[in-house]
Amino acid sequence: MAKINPIELQKSLKGVDYPASKDDVVKAAEQNGADEEILEALGNMSDNTF
Repeated sequence: MAKINPIELQKSLKGVDYPASKDDVVKAAEQNGADEEILEALGNMSDNTF
């Protein structure tokens, strides 16, 4: 897996209200136009609350 750009990750998670579930985080990233690399990394996270 390539290194994720923290600035791009932050942009992808704009508007997330924490605590949030993994599904909420991934959904927000999709809606914010995250690239496949970020979506894959988020999808591979454990099913915790963030």
